[in-house]
Amino acid sequence: MGPTIQPALSQNFALLPSQRETDPPPIMKGPAPCHCDDPPMTPQALLTHLDQGQLWPHPPSAAPGFDTAQAYQQALSVRALREQRGEQPRGFKIGFTNRTLWPLYQVYAPIWGTVWDTTLQVCEGQGRLSLDATCQPRLEPEVVFGLARTPPKGADLAALFDSIDWIAPGFEVVQSHLPDWKFQASDTIADSGLHARLLVGRRVPLRAIAASANALDTLLAGMTMRLRQDQTEVAIGSGRHVLDSPLRALHYFMQELRACPGAPDLAPGDVITTGTWTDAFPIASGQHWTADFPAPLSALHLTLD
Repeated sequence: MGPTIQPALSQNFALLPSQRETDPPPIMKGPAPCHCDDPPMTPQALLTHLDQGQLWPHPPSAAPGFDTAQAYQQALSVRALREQRGEQPRGFKIGFTNRTLWPLYQVYAPIWGTVWDTTLQVCEGQGRLSLDATCQPRLEPEVVFGLARTPPKGADLAALFDSIDWIAPGFEVVQSHLPDWKFQASDTIADSGLHARLLVGRRVPLRAIAASANALDTLLAGMTMRLRQDQTEVAIGSGRHVLDSPLRALHYFMQELRACPGAPDLAPGDVITTGTWTDAFPIASGQHWTADFPAPLSALHLTLD
């Protein structure tokens, strides 16, 4: 399953002047070096590094022919190992849906990974997440959907809308097991889609905020969210940067998931987080973050342990 979306850059999310001057985001040029005699990483090795929060010895993309299709098969093998030891899938994360970030990370199409019962927490507006065993964690403010039913085959936006139960603000903790967040797209897929944790805020029944797919699409595309660390505003994000709207990101993901050999379909009760509205910011224990989403969504407050 290769990239199908072409770059269509729009205006970048806003950073405060102090953020631009003191903490510029890194420019990612590619994967860490790898020696030709390095053995490929097995699914068990990937899972061990995930459990222990350790950097990989080399990027999977250094292996000849390791493309996104192979990376998804590796990720599905890791998923199977996690299920075998008792973890339960709770849904999915979609990454790299924010087109403004594509040149920064040199990844030019969305990716996806699994959300687990061990990585998911739900709150009513204030929550805590542990950073234990994460690797170079960063934080992303996102919009999350909960499914009422499996969307029908070939579902358009309207049919997808009818399949959604609720919507909520969310914080995803993402991570990279390659130094300095330098990777290829296939590395991020093999790295469980960079997923580490997901905090879901106050859930709102979908039809309480929009009567149709078009209304929801327009509402989310026009939203602006403000991200704060403690009381300092660090970024402003827009829903239109997320593949034009989070609803469209979910629709794109549904099609990609169903095109991936061996991948499970969407299921009733699945939680899907649709991608960041800003850059992913480095985080540490003891910090407090707030994503100020406007009504009819609500603010989400996070304390990191």
